[in-house]
Amino acid sequence: MKFTDSPVIELPIGDKVLSIQQDNGSMHVGTSVWPCSLVLAKFLERWAGVSPSAANPYSSLVDFGSKHRRAIELGTGCGAAGMALHLLGLTDIILTDIAPVMPALKHNLKRNKQTLGKMLKTSILYWNNAEQMNSLKPPFDIVVAADVVYIEESAVQLIGAMEALVADDGLVLLGYQLRSPEAHKLFWEMSETVFEIEKVPHEDLHPDYAYEEADMYIFRKKKKQQ
Repeated sequence: MKFTDSPVIELPIGDKVLSIQQDNGSMHVGTSVWPCSLVLAKFLERWAGVSPSAANPYSSLVDFGSKHRRAIELGTGCGAAGMALHLLGLTDIILTDIAPVMPALKHNLKRNKQTLGKMLKTSILYWNNAEQMNSLKPPFDIVVAADVVYIEESAVQLIGAMEALVADDGLVLLGYQLRSPEAHKLFWEMSETVFEIEKVPHEDLHPDYAYEEADMYIFRKKKKQQ
């Protein structure tokens, strides 16, 4: 997979194709399609297409259709990962980002409305805003985030938001690429105090979307000591 600055990114999911418009000239990082969102989407698509009876280490993770799961995406940006998850069967999902990114997100949701079959739910969310988080009625079974760790201050807020939003028996799907050594160090130090962390082996990513600098992680809340 080659990362491209083309104005339009096409992302095939199953028998459908998402067409995502990005603006690399914007002042906001959320108006670009970042590699981790594509890596995350195609990783899930790869294992969603494997029969549960086959050797599928992620069968429970990608079994979106058998039981109702509520999901939320943090730092959705242009919407690639969230729209892909909807197409894979995770239909109860809220896509969130800061206010300046919302026009780009809503534009792409309208652009793909026919492919998606409906307009997906969106909400403005700042990770340090408890009132906004509470209005979304957590907890969620799945929290999704891709390429969102690049500033020290927001790394702390992100972990707080993930902990507040995910159910005790839920999970966080994180697409990750190192952007800032300072934010990286702080994020992982704090994450390990809250979550059990599983790194997805690179060979388990989609072979056409195994961007060498992007990794996939599955976070689960640590059980509280009695």
